[in-house]
Amino acid sequence: MIKAKLTAIGNSTGVILPKEALAKLHTEKGDQVFLVETPNGYEITAYDPDFERQMKLGKQVMRRYRNALRELAK
Repeated sequence: MIKAKLTAIGNSTGVILPKEALAKLHTEKGDQVFLVETPNGYEITAYDPDFERQMKLGKQVMRRYRNALRELAK
Protein backbone atom coordinates (compact mmCIF):
# COMPACT_ATOMS: atom_id res chain seq x y z
CA MET A 1 0.00 0.00 0.00
CA ILE A 2 1.24 3.48 -0.86
CA LYS A 3 -0.01 6.47 1.10
CA ALA A 4 -0.78 9.81 -0.58
CA LYS A 5 -1.27 13.15 1.13
CA LEU A 6 -4.02 15.70 0.47
CA THR A 7 -2.93 19.34 0.45
CA ALA A 8 -4.55 22.71 -0.18
CA ILE A 9 -3.79 24.25 -3.58
CA GLY A 10 -5.54 27.60 -3.80
CA ASN A 11 -9.27 26.94 -3.41
CA SER A 12 -8.82 23.29 -4.38
CA THR A 13 -7.36 20.17 -2.81
CA GLY A 14 -4.50 18.28 -4.44
CA VAL A 15 -3.07 14.81 -3.95
CA ILE A 16 0.68 14.44 -3.49
CA LEU A 17 1.83 11.14 -4.96
CA PRO A 18 5.15 9.69 -3.82
CA LYS A 19 7.83 8.76 -6.36
CA GLU A 20 6.97 5.06 -6.06
CA ALA A 21 3.36 5.72 -7.13
CA LEU A 22 4.46 7.91 -10.05
CA ALA A 23 6.85 5.19 -11.20
CA LYS A 24 4.12 2.52 -11.09
CA LEU A 25 1.79 4.81 -13.05
CA HIS A 26 4.59 5.57 -15.54
CA THR A 27 3.95 9.28 -15.01
CA GLU A 28 5.93 12.31 -13.97
CA LYS A 29 5.29 15.85 -12.80
CA GLY A 30 2.86 17.62 -15.13
CA ASP A 31 1.30 14.45 -16.58
CA GLN A 32 -2.44 13.98 -16.46
CA VAL A 33 -4.05 11.15 -14.48
CA PHE A 34 -7.67 10.05 -14.40
CA LEU A 35 -10.02 9.08 -11.59
CA VAL A 36 -12.16 6.14 -12.66
CA GLU A 37 -15.14 5.27 -10.51
CA THR A 38 -15.23 1.59 -9.53
CA PRO A 39 -17.55 -0.37 -7.23
CA ASN A 40 -14.91 -0.03 -4.49
CA GLY A 41 -14.37 3.73 -4.86
CA TYR A 42 -12.04 5.55 -7.25
CA GLU A 43 -8.98 4.30 -9.09
CA ILE A 44 -6.17 6.65 -10.16
CA THR A 45 -4.81 5.74 -13.58
CA ALA A 46 -2.76 7.25 -16.38
CA TYR A 47 -5.02 5.37 -18.80
CA ASP A 48 -7.73 7.52 -20.44
CA PRO A 49 -10.87 5.38 -20.76
CA ASP A 50 -12.52 7.87 -23.16
CA PHE A 51 -9.53 7.73 -25.50
CA GLU A 52 -9.65 3.93 -25.49
CA ARG A 53 -13.37 4.03 -26.36
CA GLN A 54 -12.69 6.43 -29.24
CA MET A 55 -9.88 4.24 -30.56
CA LYS A 56 -12.14 1.19 -30.45
CA LEU A 57 -14.83 3.02 -32.43
CA GLY A 58 -12.21 4.23 -34.92
CA LYS A 59 -10.97 0.69 -35.48
CA GLN A 60 -14.52 -0.50 -36.09
CA VAL A 61 -15.06 2.23 -38.70
CA MET A 62 -11.74 1.45 -40.40
CA ARG A 63 -12.60 -2.26 -40.52
CA ARG A 64 -16.08 -1.59 -41.90
CA TYR A 65 -14.92 0.87 -44.58
CA ARG A 66 -11.57 -0.79 -45.31
CA ASN A 67 -12.07 -0.90 -49.08
CA ALA A 68 -13.24 2.70 -49.34
CA LEU A 69 -10.34 3.93 -47.21
CA ARG A 70 -7.88 1.93 -49.32
CA GLU A 71 -9.23 3.59 -52.49
CA LEU A 72 -9.07 7.05 -50.92
CA ALA A 73 -5.44 6.45 -49.94
CA LYS A 74 -4.42 5.89 -53.58
